[in-house]
Amino acid sequence: MTSSPIHNPLRTFLSIIAISVLHLSASAQLPKMEFGVTYGLSNFLGDLGGNAGKGGAFLKDNQLSLTKSLTGVYLAYRPSEHLNIQFAINAGRVGAADSLINGRGGIEDARRNRNQHFRSNISEVYLALEFFPTVFLEYDPNEVYHHIHPYFLIGIGAFHFNPQAQYIDESGSSRWVDLKPLRTEGQGMPNYPERKEYSLTNFHMPYGFGLKYFVNRSLAIGLEVVTRKTFTDYVDDVSTNYISKQDFENYFGASSEEAKIAFQMSNKAAFKNGGSYLTNYFPGSQRGQPRNNDSYYSINLRVSFRIGDLKYFGRNQVKSIQCPSTF
Repeated sequence: MTSSPIHNPLRTFLSIIAISVLHLSASAQLPKMEFGVTYGLSNFLGDLGGNAGKGGAFLKDNQLSLTKSLTGVYLAYRPSEHLNIQFAINAGRVGAADSLINGRGGIEDARRNRNQHFRSNISEVYLALEFFPTVFLEYDPNEVYHHIHPYFLIGIGAFHFNPQAQYIDESGSSRWVDLKPLRTEGQGMPNYPERKEYSLTNFHMPYGFGLKYFVNRSLAIGLEVVTRKTFTDYVDDVSTNYISKQDFENYFGASSEEAKIAFQMSNKAAFKNGGSYLTNYFPGSQRGQPRNNDSYYSINLRVSFRIGDLKYFGRNQVKSIQCPSTF
């Protein structure tokens, strides 16, 4: 049966409508899952290190020469274009050193003469909410191609750390030793019942902000700054006051190797002051600041991919939609 001259234009018109409806429907159904990789630079803010003036957990006390790296992966679920629920796994390292403080003859000299240092590997997991406020200002939130989206994030997580410092033996050789087993401030010793052993795994709260740019509807790159507020003051193994050499000998054994290492790791001021300890570094004097917990942060570059049916993305998205064969 042949088609009438009117039927052919009608069929063409209806085909165009069908393609348009299917295309809009497909465009609205963006993938709900996102996979990403992270590479960042990390730094520590705590009792050790810092710069001139009074020490504090703020950006002014960054020791840029001790900036380390952080890498990781994450998986996110997107219930809407203005919200991501993200699960992240990262690993990196942090460190600080009193000897690198830029001293100007002021209050920072007390920390610089303390001469403590540390390093620690960090591994972490966290669950965070990413909120994209500018999406509410966009006409079509699903149209993300070539859009820049600022966002804020906050979450809860856990991290594992293990502070270490360099021990120098009588021959002048040095090696890195774990600090927690040495009980450098008397943690867990009978003489100091109020000083409990700290755990190497603890909770933290990540929070920060970032920018995400969509190269296309499935690929995005981003830059973010994330601070981790921890719930421990022992990431750097420094928190309260000095204890005596006798305390270590009583606990580890007189003249034992463990007692020698523990005492040196607890009080390294002699290495800065020609072999003699100054008044401020005797047992009972302040070693750290227990009122402020440690924190660390990272500046991250991220690449993410939306996981799902990609046949509608890119230049060939209409090719996957079949025209109706009959009407």
